[in-house]
Amino acid sequence: MLCLECHTRYRGPVDSEALAALRREYGIGTLREQDAAGAPHLQFALWLDDAVRASLPEPNAMVVSTTDLDGQPSSRSVLLKGFDETGFIFYTNLGSRKGRELAANPRCSLLFPWYTLHRQVIVIGAATKLDRDADEEYFATRPHGSQIGAWASEQSTVIAGRDWLDKRAAELAEQWPEGTAVPLPEFWGGFLVRPETVEFWQGRPDRLHDRLRYKRDNQNPEGWSIERLSP
Repeated sequence: MLCLECHTRYRGPVDSEALAALRREYGIGTLREQDAAGAPHLQFALWLDDAVRASLPEPNAMVVSTTDLDGQPSSRSVLLKGFDETGFIFYTNLGSRKGRELAANPRCSLLFPWYTLHRQVIVIGAATKLDRDADEEYFATRPHGSQIGAWASEQSTVIAGRDWLDKRAAELAEQWPEGTAVPLPEFWGGFLVRPETVEFWQGRPDRLHDRLRYKRDNQNPEGWSIERLSP
């Protein structure tokens, strides 16, 4: 296997020397306090726009991390479906692992990994369930196949096999054919993650990265203060 970015031959999981050689220098951007927007959602909008214009694959993909009541963490990638000054929105099966864990413990984190731009954004906060009207409005915009998929998937549960899933989806597609209104499942909806901190990470040479973290600050007119973290 060849690492295309560093042109190093990777020979397998036990080759520690090859793994150590899988590195590259960062240095295509900077992040200075005087250049940062006054609020995290404004800075995020700038960086998301950069990711879109750079044609990054799935620029709105983010890793959502949750914990169960025993403190066991779990992570998965989902798609960001909206954001503003209040927070970041995504949708899911409410009976999925993340749905159950957020219902029991709303504390969570989001990670946007924009590797090509040597950037990442880390959001720490708590998730609240969106109201049913918001769920209905978004669900109606989904493609028919995705609507059927939401009904077909008992997300995070063990199933008999792929054939079972395909058969269930086909039966539901027959019940609600293309062109008919598919109702919103009771077990499906959205979450708004209200950030308490948002960190913007810009890779820099010699691993001396720029890390600016926005923290909620009621004394600040913008509602946020900015602090620099050591890399």
